[in-house]
Amino acid sequence: MESRAKAAGHSIHPVLIVYPLGLLSTAVVFDLLKLITDRPGFAVSAAYTMAAGLIGGVVAGVFGLVDWLSIPSGTRARRIGALHGLTNVVVLLLFAVSWFVRNGNEDWEPGWFSITLGLVGLVLSGVAGWLGGELVERLGVGVHHGANLDAPSSLSGWRADSPH
Repeated sequence: MESRAKAAGHSIHPVLIVYPLGLLSTAVVFDLLKLITDRPGFAVSAAYTMAAGLIGGVVAGVFGLVDWLSIPSGTRARRIGALHGLTNVVVLLLFAVSWFVRNGNEDWEPGWFSITLGLVGLVLSGVAGWLGGELVERLGVGVHHGANLDAPSSLSGWRADSPH
């Protein structure tokens, strides 16, 4: 089943998810470095990185929703896609709460509650990522019809199953 939201022949959602995943993970690392070093710069960096990750997560989620809506109802892929999306919504909510809690603190000081929310969000993002992998690698969601190891480039204009 091919993706509905594509650019230059490729699904947009998997291209975009790397940014929020990397940014939110980095925010957790900055929080942990703040705990270890007690340098306020890490807390500020975590807050800004988290904000960028949240924005990126919402954008990636829009394209994921477009793809999910095209999955036929009653299929395992539709159920896994729903769980994948809902898990990612929870991840974004956890990080959003973490960001809002620290927003009122001097130098964006995270505190244990904010750090715990980020760590739980990080673990859940791993679960959501596995579910996304299940969709693509096991269930073929977002994969071109006729995809094969010798398919022509998506930029060629040829179908994946075209002889070349």
